Amino acid sequence: MNPGRIALATVGGFMAYFAAGTAIFFLVPQMIAEGRKYPAVFRERDGMMARMPTLMIATLVAIGAVTLVYALGYRDGYGLADGVRFGALIGVFVVCAFVVHNYVNLALGSKLMVMQGVAYFVEWTAVGAAIGVLYKS
Repeated sequence: MNPGRIALATVGGFMAYFAAGTAIFFLVPQMIAEGRKYPAVFRERDGMMARMPTLMIATLVAIGAVTLVYALGYRDGYGLADGVRFGALIGVFVVCAFVVHNYVNLALGSKLMVMQGVAYFVEWTAVGAAIGVLYKS
């Protein structure tokens, strides 16, 4: 494992995660509208923004952990395609372990859960792509 490449891929994955998330919310504003149907579950915007530093730190740590997992299985020649496959697998894990879990345990509708599932899958696939490209560098 290469610590410099792990750090670079972690930061790149972090940037990819938030870039993809921003793009999704920009392209699919219905997700925000759907979430507003559940005020007992979701905080108001100001409450979310006040906690954004915590989210960003936790996301960076999570992406660092995922980057380490990628590095453990890394073989010379891996790159974008392998990163996308890896990110898609992480995306499936997140959707099944987080989104579906929340759908079962929280009073949220299936429409929002499908939207979140697609969003998280895309975000984590983008993270994997970034890791694949940057870890190879």
